[in-house]
Amino acid sequence: MALASSLLRTLGRILQTPMLRWVFDLELLLELFVASNLAVLAGDIVLAHSVNQFRRPEEYIPLYFSAIAPILLLLVDLLRWRWGFHAAWRDVGFLIGCLSVLVGLAGVLYHLQSSFFVSHTLRSLTYAAPFAAPLAYTGLGFLLLVNRMVPQHSEEWARWVILLATGGFFGNFVLCLTDHATNGFFLKTEWIPVISSAFASGFLIVPVLMPVARRYLDLCLAVLGIQALVGLLGFWYHLQMNLVAPGTSLFEKSVNGAPPMAPLLFPNLVGLTLIGLWELGAHLPTEDSARQSIWGQLMAVTATPVPESDL
Repeated sequence: MALASSLLRTLGRILQTPMLRWVFDLELLLELFVASNLAVLAGDIVLAHSVNQFRRPEEYIPLYFSAIAPILLLLVDLLRWRWGFHAAWRDVGFLIGCLSVLVGLAGVLYHLQSSFFVSHTLRSLTYAAPFAAPLAYTGLGFLLLVNRMVPQHSEEWARWVILLATGGFFGNFVLCLTDHATNGFFLKTEWIPVISSAFASGFLIVPVLMPVARRYLDLCLAVLGIQALVGLLGFWYHLQMNLVAPGTSLFEKSVNGAPPMAPLLFPNLVGLTLIGLWELGAHLPTEDSARQSIWGQLMAVTATPVPESDL
């Protein structure tokens, strides 16, 4: 325990340096999370739609959107946090958020149309294009809207972020279940992400629906640690399978084999959940110093004033 407290104090001194003050601006962190995820989705679209070599023109829509939206978003973020152009940040963010929601919903319908709407069977749903994958755009769009419609530094903002992160874990559950069902769960390890994402979805929804203590957030940290390990393990398994699969290049193997980046959705969602939990923890009652939770100690040693850029 003494070692853990010493490490926390060291971390607090590092994070309180002037160069790292932006780390405590959760509103900015959420913007960077959305921008980086939109950019990564461009690479995911290239891999996924290369299966049929972008046979239909509309398959380029999410690719173009993922290439342009992050640049615009980072530009208005810079304009706001550096020069205070709040109106541009708000309006462009609203536009990108709404378009992202539409791209995601349209993608779901497009993927279902590829097979499910033809025969309306569970088998057609499993072997169709992954219908839940485009919902990543919808979730990112809602995050942008929440960041502009709900006051930051509020419990409501924190609960919205945790809710959307929980929705992401549930989406992971659906994707893992349908993707691994295509080979009948040939390897027993393929059940790991299905079970872990289902457990995370049920566990993390609790702080959204009811009041919790900071000690519950300690349990959330443990759950998130497991999810991160599951994602890294899945990345290793997928990469190994592609390395031994037949094919002329790793790109070809990744297109036709196990998607190597898909398991990294787990640690990605861990980061988003931590943003929401950090803000939520600031609104929960503090404990007695003798029985302080790990989360309470972490917040105590990293306590900083509200960022001056909060407009």
